[in-house]
Amino acid sequence: MAPKIFIDGEHGTTGLQIRTRMADRRDVELLSIPEAERRNAAMREDMLNSADVAILCLPDDASKEAVKMVAGNNNVRIIDTSTAFRIHPDWAYGFAEMDSNQGRKIKDARFVANPGCYPTGAIGLIRPLRAAGILPAGYPVTVNAVSGYTGGGKQMIAQMEDADHPDAISAPHFLYGLPLTHKHVPEMTTHGLLDRAPIFSPSVGRFPQGMIVQVPLHLDDLAEGATLESIHAALTNHYAGQDVVEVVSLDESRALSRINAVELAGKDTMKLFVFGTPGATQVNLVALLDNLGKGASGAAVQNMDLMLGA
Repeated sequence: MAPKIFIDGEHGTTGLQIRTRMADRRDVELLSIPEAERRNAAMREDMLNSADVAILCLPDDASKEAVKMVAGNNNVRIIDTSTAFRIHPDWAYGFAEMDSNQGRKIKDARFVANPGCYPTGAIGLIRPLRAAGILPAGYPVTVNAVSGYTGGGKQMIAQMEDADHPDAISAPHFLYGLPLTHKHVPEMTTHGLLDRAPIFSPSVGRFPQGMIVQVPLHLDDLAEGATLESIHAALTNHYAGQDVVEVVSLDESRALSRINAVELAGKDTMKLFVFGTPGATQVNLVALLDNLGKGASGAAVQNMDLMLGA
């Protein structure tokens, strides 16, 4: 019998993308609530408790409520895409390539917290350097990023696409998170193995899907002997043997004059780059991904497959 999957919040941006990725699959059975019944609490609770894996695409408080609904039912496993449980010690963090044993943790877990899109890029760059002893835990990390506007959900999509919206956004690009208290900072700190919270500066561009995350570094403040080449080698070694995260070669990176934020739109992979001049004292680490791919819905499906033993 095929495992039963329930997407709680399937009519939102992330949920719709997950359904699209699973539309042609015959190895799982999708449970669904009609959109007109999406606020039917009794139906929702029944669906949650009937699933083998429930994928929560909800705000934080609603996700916490859903988890309580299945608390006594050990047959239900949860993937939560909100920020509610991303640093909870009892939840596996759903970035399978983060460490060599992370995929196994996800496979064995009952509760999996899907990473945020920005943190996937940031942690993807930072964690290997912490593991290799190149990046000190107390380094003053800065993370600068731009996302496609679908990361803001249906509300921001309407603001960007509907000129008659009462709170329409006309800017081609805008910065937000100005008080430096963005909800993704705790997971960047925790899963980046940092002692100091990074300064995170997010922004949104007028394109639906895509993302660039940058982490600039001063080599003189890293471990002794750190170079552009040793940083690239640490990333390459960390991601060897898998096909989701690609570390772009130094030769290919040097040949680039620009990076297109939408290059990986619609894909569930991520590219990492190391930019700088050989012998210089600065490097810029760059992650390229789809904010709804490896950054959200694609990651949720990947985690589901791991949990099901695929």
